[in-house]
Amino acid sequence: MSETITSEVQPLSRSAIYAHGSIGIPLAVIGYPLAIWIPAHYSGGLGISLATVGTILMLARFTDVLTDPLMGEISDRWQTRFGRRKPWLLVGMPVMMYGVYRLFIPPEDVGIWYFLVHLTLFFLGSTIIALPHRAWGAELSTDYHQRSRVTASREFFVLSGLMLAALVPMLVEVTADGSGSVAQVFSIIWQDAVGAFTGELSNKVVVNRSTLTGPVLAGLAWTIILVLPVCIFVVLTFVKEPPPTAKDTVPLKEGMRYLWKNGPMRRVLIIALLVIFGEAFRNAVSLFFIRDIIGIPTIGAAYFFYFIAGLAAIPFWLWLGRRIGKHRAFMGTLIIISSVSFANLFLSHGDFLPFFLLFIVKGFCFGGLQFLPVAMLADVVDVDTARSGGRRAGTYFAILGLTEKLAVALGTGISLNVVGLLGFDPSGGVAASTELGVLSLRLVYCCGPIFFFGLAMIFIWSYPLTPKRHARLRLRIEKKTARIAARKQQL
Repeated sequence: MSETITSEVQPLSRSAIYAHGSIGIPLAVIGYPLAIWIPAHYSGGLGISLATVGTILMLARFTDVLTDPLMGEISDRWQTRFGRRKPWLLVGMPVMMYGVYRLFIPPEDVGIWYFLVHLTLFFLGSTIIALPHRAWGAELSTDYHQRSRVTASREFFVLSGLMLAALVPMLVEVTADGSGSVAQVFSIIWQDAVGAFTGELSNKVVVNRSTLTGPVLAGLAWTIILVLPVCIFVVLTFVKEPPPTAKDTVPLKEGMRYLWKNGPMRRVLIIALLVIFGEAFRNAVSLFFIRDIIGIPTIGAAYFFYFIAGLAAIPFWLWLGRRIGKHRAFMGTLIIISSVSFANLFLSHGDFLPFFLLFIVKGFCFGGLQFLPVAMLADVVDVDTARSGGRRAGTYFAILGLTEKLAVALGTGISLNVVGLLGFDPSGGVAASTELGVLSLRLVYCCGPIFFFGLAMIFIWSYPLTPKRHARLRLRIEKKTARIAARKQQL
């Protein structure tokens, strides 16, 4: 007879779940230009070589080796009257806003050091905000499925932020030649969105897209500077931190020993490293592939529909995670994305319809790709809690965040170096590039993710922390907590 496991879990209100997730909007808006527009602007617009841009992106990310573990430990250990996580959102806000302004709106004569310093400052501000926020989300509930809802809510706002981030370039693109009223602008956007499926784009799209990276980044910068304070106010006002438990902290040396022995944690880190490396490897050259290989001028429109598909798909991935387990649902996303990547290998200039259809399918998988690994890690933290007795979500999310950032740094840096050194010219496109450079761009975009996703699926296949095992784990934690409380009452 199968064992039935039940435990009482205090339900979270929808308002708290959605308020907590709202910070996903500005954090998403910063991620999109960093992956797509920043490399193109600093290499094509400001004249730094593509390989150098990739190397700087790598070097700046390596500072997270120090800042992420430090931020995780501090936010786990430092108790204030306002909580452990909340104060850091206020500290990080001005740092990130200043970094965004300087990085996204640089003067024309910038050099390598300007790019490196302000990129590092930008990364520091985002770490101070994002890491405590993710740890806070893992602590809002102890239930396997409620955690999925918390993570899915955050990813809902992430995808909303990405749609906002795609809307800004789209508006810049269609107004670049002096379009008039707001109604005319949206009329052109609609014509181009429909025309992208047929190859009949409006005659308004006539400007050189490589000259628009500066205005696009300026628009994105002001969007972040306006939205970030609003979202931080919402989460600080409407979401409570869970009360401290009997033992929230663990000595550092002992804690690291428990972490190293946490098998599911090691597996999640390897999976995250491979998947995010594969995505970053592709994303770094996405703008060049879409603009120069396929020939789509309205890049903002392409990503706008991509993120709409991802937003619409979140309920599906949430349902599938409940139905078959988060790790199996995650594997499904990787299989579909790998199939799409393989199909892209056979597209050429002017294949608008097949590219958009494949791009939307990939967008459908984006929600699952974003929130399922984070939800898996929230469950992995419970393995540590059961063994150490502490609540160290900040430390665990710091390690995951560091792994993700190093994967992005290496994926972006290696991708841009390969394509740049083999002869692709980001300013002149295909016409100014060598045949080897164009081929390398195609192979990096299409085949890179397939290889790294395939390696990740080996580790996902036998992932041990299933819903039933997690339920048993939570029951063990609750019994242990009850025993500690009973001993305290006796004393």
